[in-house]
Amino acid sequence: MTISRESPVDFQLEFRNFVMREQFPCLGARATLGHDTALVKAFGALGDPAYTEALGAELSGFGKRVEREESPFLSFIAVFPATPKLDEHAFDALLWKQLQQIGECDREGVAADASTSDHPEDPNFAFRFGGISYFVVGLTPSSSRIARRFTWPTLVFNPHPVFDRLRTEGRYERMKSMIRDREISLQGSLNPNLADFGEVSEARQYSGLVHPPEWKCPFHKEGT
Repeated sequence: MTISRESPVDFQLEFRNFVMREQFPCLGARATLGHDTALVKAFGALGDPAYTEALGAELSGFGKRVEREESPFLSFIAVFPATPKLDEHAFDALLWKQLQQIGECDREGVAADASTSDHPEDPNFAFRFGGISYFVVGLTPSSSRIARRFTWPTLVFNPHPVFDRLRTEGRYERMKSMIRDREISLQGSLNPNLADFGEVSEARQYSGLVHPPEWKCPFHKEGT
């Protein structure tokens, strides 16, 4: 498989079909697809270091787009179709392994987002790369959350600046409430890890796995 390339049509269509299902709860994802501002890229296996440099380069380029564009809906979607079958716990471990690998290749000399933290125990934690903070959503066929059961293990990088724009426009709280109502309709409950930014670390939400209170995130970045 090519290390990094424009996703073939089947990945793009699979993701679009997944998100645009009537019962899919995330209205932000649906809006991103509707605005044609979702960038979908295919890589190899989740956690395979052979793809780290390419993934980092693609995410860096996407970060420049976030800085350049004013759209309230932007997402970078990394699909890993060569990943072996995983249970939910193995997916959680590989998600953090992958983020660790990308974080370690983050280029130097880029100012960090002062509104977030690199420390996963900090309530203001976000995955920071290339000067942009991201809320990462993991998707996998084995997820206990129905809304996260995509065909292949996938990481969706949602830029924090997009959330800030929605707040500025007065759209964020209403959209959040609608998404949570739709999640309850689909699943019957909200994920116990769910929390607003700044209450507890968002790291608990990334993979969709329900973590016990004593869980310690394995991610670390130099200096944190």
